Order: sequence, then C-alpha cells, then structure tokens
Amino acid sequence: MDDARNPLVRLQDLQHFLADGTLEDNLQQQAAMTSTLLGAASCSIMLLGGGDGDAMRMSVYARHGELPEAARQASVARGEGIAGRVLASGKSLLIEDIAKSELAPLARHPESGCSLLCVPIRIDGKIVGVINAASCPGNAPFGETELRLLEVAALFIGKAIQVQQLQHLLDSRFAQLALLQEAQQKVGESVRTAYRNPEDVAKILARSFFREMTKAGFASGQIVSAASELIGQLHQHLHDQGRTPAPEVH
Repeated sequence: MDDARNPLVRLQDLQHFLADGTLEDNLQQQAAMTSTLLGAASCSIMLLGGGDGDAMRMSVYARHGELPEAARQASVARGEGIAGRVLASGKSLLIEDIAKSELAPLARHPESGCSLLCVPIRIDGKIVGVINAASCPGNAPFGETELRLLEVAALFIGKAIQVQQLQHLLDSRFAQLALLQEAQQKVGESVRTAYRNPEDVAKILARSFFREMTKAGFASGQIVSAASELIGQLHQHLHDQGRTPAPEVH
C-alpha cells in the first residue's frame, strides 16, 4: 500500500457516498467507489427483498467489476452461501485466500490467491443486506485494514439508503398521509420509528392503499387487478434496470 492510498487518505473518498440522484444510481456509484477504495477487482451490494423474518432473501442491486452471471441473478436466503452466512450472523468476514478456506466449497470461483470481504449493511442496527469485495490473483490480498474500511463504507451505504428513503417519503403526499394515519391509530415506539425500516413502511402503505380502495367502493377483483398492475410496474422497472425481480415485492 503506497502513501497516496493510506487508510486516512482513502477515507476521504467516502464523502461522496451521500450524493444526489436515484437510489439505483447511488448504489452503482458506491459499488464503484468502494472497489476503488479497497483496490478490489469487484464489488457487489446485495439488499433484502420482500418476505418476513427468515424467509427474506437478498439479491444483487449494484456491482462493479466482473461478477459471474450466477451471482448477478442469485437470490440468497439467510445461511445460504458466504453472503447468506454473514447476513445470518451479522458478523463481517475476511478470507485471505478463498481456495485455502473451509468456505471454499461455497465460493463461486474459489481460485487460489483470491481474497474476499463480506460485511453486513445496517440501518438503525437492522441488517438490510451485505456488501462483498473480491481481490483476485495478481492483486495484494485483503487484510484487516481493508476489512475496517469496508465496514466504514457499509455504514455510509446504510445511511445513504436511509436518506434516499426519507427523501422519497417527504416527496410523497400519499406516504405522509398513510404514516400519519398509522400513527393516529397506534401510538408507540414501533410506529414512531417505522419510517426507518423500509419493510414496515411498505406494509403501512399497502394497508393504506387497501383501505382507501375499499372506502372508495372498489370490489375485491378490482383491488386484485390494481395489485397486479403494481407488480407489473415493478417487473417492468426491474427489467429496465437490467435486474432480475426479487421473489417478493420489497
């Protein structure tokens, strides 16, 4: 590691993580910046999709560098593969040489000399995904310095995701009214902090959507048709973004 890329200098790059733009664009930029920060051959950001509890799965939302097609399309549950184990344990992982590790059978490309980092991404203490970085043969293996840098980057990514979500909520009159109604019906810590959890917000909006359509006199079949249209719009959006839809709506 040369003086120009010592840890303190590299940390300055994190100031760009809270950039403007869409969440998708930001995640792509953050994956690229993290890869440069670490001198990694590749970097990927995986986030949880829909579902509840242990049924929730992760998929790749952003990447930089070469990534196997199987990894780009993968849907990973807690405990599945290396990333799934980090998701389940909540503990960062450093593998200096994947081929010599006991986790080699779980790696998609366990070449000798490849090192791997995998760190959980949290929002207010709750794990919402993981970030992976790989250094392949010919590059210096990762060490504790790179692991700590990635942990700091994961903190910034979590905050960037949260900022984006809050900005969207503030821009949406429907979301504001739905959260207000929820707070009026059930005052408590779970409601006051619900906006910090995207899964909870999504469920609140869904309940409000259902209530409003029912009040407006729509029949069950028409509500199902509206939900199908929502899912169709999601699939089209993911297709336009070049991503495989998650198993359930996030």
